[in-house]
Amino acid sequence: MTSRPQPTRTRKQPGERRAEIVQTAADIALEEGLERITLRRVADALGVRPGLIGHYFPAADSLVSEAFSHAATKERESLLPHDEHGLPPVERLARFLVRLTDGEYRDLSRLWLNARHVSRFKSGLRSAVSAQESATRTALADLIEEGRRTGDFTTDDALGVALHILVTVDGLGAYANDDTQLDHPVLEDMAIATAERLLGLARGTLRTRA
Repeated sequence: MTSRPQPTRTRKQPGERRAEIVQTAADIALEEGLERITLRRVADALGVRPGLIGHYFPAADSLVSEAFSHAATKERESLLPHDEHGLPPVERLARFLVRLTDGEYRDLSRLWLNARHVSRFKSGLRSAVSAQESATRTALADLIEEGRRTGDFTTDDALGVALHILVTVDGLGAYANDDTQLDHPVLEDMAIATAERLLGLARGTLRTRA
């Protein structure tokens, strides 16, 4: 009787393995919350020993921070994709806001709420949240400023409008943790209506340009 040959394990390059760990931790954060990210939990998900995770991230807190940053960066890149930079600013803003309100980003809304709460107790995560907020705020303000220059938008305060929109979106995100999911049309259109009002756009403009 011959023994069955054991499958050969491919040793992953350090960069590939690290990226895999961060992505797995981000998936756990989105599905279960940042508090659930531990070296053992990530190791179990990957089918490896906890010591391997610890080799790349000796402290779980650093993995938590990087997992959040990874998820938030991917969110921003999917909301404001680089391949749409050639579109008129009004269309890019319309797509940004409609994507945010279509329900696909509900888990990310929960993650942001979770991160802001947990970051009160973790300085590394607090810095990560601040950096991601700044990056998103800057990207949106730059888009609005571009629209002001092209005449798409009427405003003399691009950053102020960006803050209005993002605070509105954050407020709407608070409902992401509400299991009853209050259903009212005003919730779906609030961020869009806010942007249209502040940018001198006719009601419905952003919906039709998305």
